[in-house]
Amino acid sequence: MPTKKHKLKNKRLFLLDIDGTVCKGKQLIDGTREMLQEIKDCGGRFVFVTNNATKSIKDYRASFRELGIETEEFNFVTASYVTVQYLKKHYENQLIYVVGTDSFIKELKHHQIRVTTDAHNTEIGCVLVSYDNQLTYKKIQDTCELLTKREIDYIATNPDYSCPTEFGYIPDCGAICEMISHAVKKMPYFIGKPEPAIVEFAMQLNEFSREETLIVGDRLYTDILCGKQAGVDTALVLTGEATLQDIEQSECQPDYIFDSIDGLYKEWMMYETKL
Repeated sequence: MPTKKHKLKNKRLFLLDIDGTVCKGKQLIDGTREMLQEIKDCGGRFVFVTNNATKSIKDYRASFRELGIETEEFNFVTASYVTVQYLKKHYENQLIYVVGTDSFIKELKHHQIRVTTDAHNTEIGCVLVSYDNQLTYKKIQDTCELLTKREIDYIATNPDYSCPTEFGYIPDCGAICEMISHAVKKMPYFIGKPEPAIVEFAMQLNEFSREETLIVGDRLYTDILCGKQAGVDTALVLTGEATLQDIEQSECQPDYIFDSIDGLYKEWMMYETKL
């Protein structure tokens, strides 16, 4: 039976959350740059798997470039990407009412998803809610009216309650949906983590086994649960939402716990040097 030590040293595909794991706001967390470079040097690959749907892959590549890290499209599988695939499969050619940022709506349109922000359009086939830092009470009211007056499908990009920033946290998509639920008594089907589809998409883009794959994140109920449901090992970092107390009280237990990605990098490197 392989020990955790031997399992960790064999990891080559690293599925990394972004907010709270490798970045806080626009600040890169210590150890990230070194970890990403070493993954490349050893012939592995990193893929950012994020529930943040406010940015397109193009936007993310530009953001990391500003931080001095060059990436390719294959380095990202975002909630917006997985949402596009879901919409194409289940709502092809249907009109989608969207609560989300201009960037998110632009991304949907880029992939030929029919979208509207007019809640009174009679062609609407589904309501889609995402994180929205341009949220207004009018959007909330229109969404509630649509979900109350019509029998219509209701989905959301991700269940995260909060999003980390440089100063702390702000409400995320899950919190927006909770607010709506108090009015309409409905919760959406969430597409992003912890649903395993985001891991499956990432693995389809690569040639590594589940045994060689590690998902790294800062949340038990999204990142770690996602890995468990997808059948891959998980590592929790304590630079984001989850605390040691949360771990003690949770049924969802990570395979590894590190203070930060720097701790993961150093331990992985220690085993690497012994190969």
